[in-house]
Amino acid sequence: MSIEKKKISINISSKIDTPLAVSSNILDIFINLIKTNSKDKVIKISQFGSFFYKDTPSRMGRNPKTGELFAIKKRSKLSFNTSSKVKNTLN
Repeated sequence: MSIEKKKISINISSKIDTPLAVSSNILDIFINLIKTNSKDKVIKISQFGSFFYKDTPSRMGRNPKTGELFAIKKRSKLSFNTSSKVKNTLN
């Protein structure tokens, strides 16, 4: 399930009765805060989940159109684990 930032901003805007630009700014600040602070440590939000950076190994990829092989570099990506309470609410 994926939710777009625009839909989240609209939901925030309607819940707290603010302009869409303000709620979009709030969301951007929250996302940037999570991105910058989770590089060093795990960010846990009680009864919601945890944000952390995870290293992916380097591997070989293939262009499906040409079949050409190429190397995909090792990288670090932001990951999220939901809490059991959120999982139970969604299921």
